[in-house]
Amino acid sequence: MLSNLIHRIRLLFCKERESYLCFYRILGFYPRQLKYYEQALLHKSTAVRSDQGRLLNNERLEFLGDAILDAVVGDIVYRHFEGRREGFLTNTRSKIVQRETLNKLAVEIGLDKLVKTSNRSQSHNSYLYGNAFEAFIGAIYLDRGYDCCMQFMEEKILKQYIDLDKMSRKEMNFKSRLIEWCQKNKMQVSFELIDQVMDKDHSPTFSTEVQIEGIPAGNGRGYSKKESQQKAAQMALKVIRNDEAFREQIEAAREQNRSRQAEADRQAAEAGCQAAEADTDGITLSITSTTTEESFQADTNIIND
Repeated sequence: MLSNLIHRIRLLFCKERESYLCFYRILGFYPRQLKYYEQALLHKSTAVRSDQGRLLNNERLEFLGDAILDAVVGDIVYRHFEGRREGFLTNTRSKIVQRETLNKLAVEIGLDKLVKTSNRSQSHNSYLYGNAFEAFIGAIYLDRGYDCCMQFMEEKILKQYIDLDKMSRKEMNFKSRLIEWCQKNKMQVSFELIDQVMDKDHSPTFSTEVQIEGIPAGNGRGYSKKESQQKAAQMALKVIRNDEAFREQIEAAREQNRSRQAEADRQAAEAGCQAAEADTDGITLSITSTTTEESFQADTNIIND
């Protein structure tokens, strides 16, 4: 309270008063270093150069915020669900920190109106606001530390927008989401069972590999084929989201596979045409032979007559 009062007095003489007030309404406390929050909302499509000549955008803060968010949400979930097993805690945390949830949260608190990006990037990046939310968490951490990140998530996010008990029961179908993404982008996806082994308790476990256009995209192991497929699909979605080089690789593979398929179709069509021509020649020859025989018989009859 005293800290906020001091900041409010300072704001009376601050040129960036509106920015501080804007972030205060989102955070519940005043920023100390405004630059972190401004950079958190700066998409790479509108990057600026620092005094040292480096390009500044929110990607580094997004990386930091992703790690901090995992720790903070893991801490909260661990304390909220006493006695629950590791798999349940991991799944619940994943449901909260997934990009779809973070996108919605970013819109709820108004970050979508503050993100600086080009119109083209905005139309092609469905995770733009979720990425900005992670960068925002990174900014809070650099500015005020871990405890303030925890305070923000507990007081401003979870209490207002997320019911942990309800979220824990929400079904997450990563496989369906991956298939939908592949269909939208006209890519072939397959789930290959790699192995089936017994764990130390002699329970069967299954390992699945996801392949997109024939390229391995993620692996998962579980106590059922369905669980292993879900985990593999979750990993594949994360790779697609975070690894631009991988996206370029599967796009190139898609084009190569299309070219091969087109060539195979062309050769099959040519083979079909050649077979049809051969059949036609056979029919023509048969008709000619029959006609010749008939003519010969007719000539013979004329001679005999």
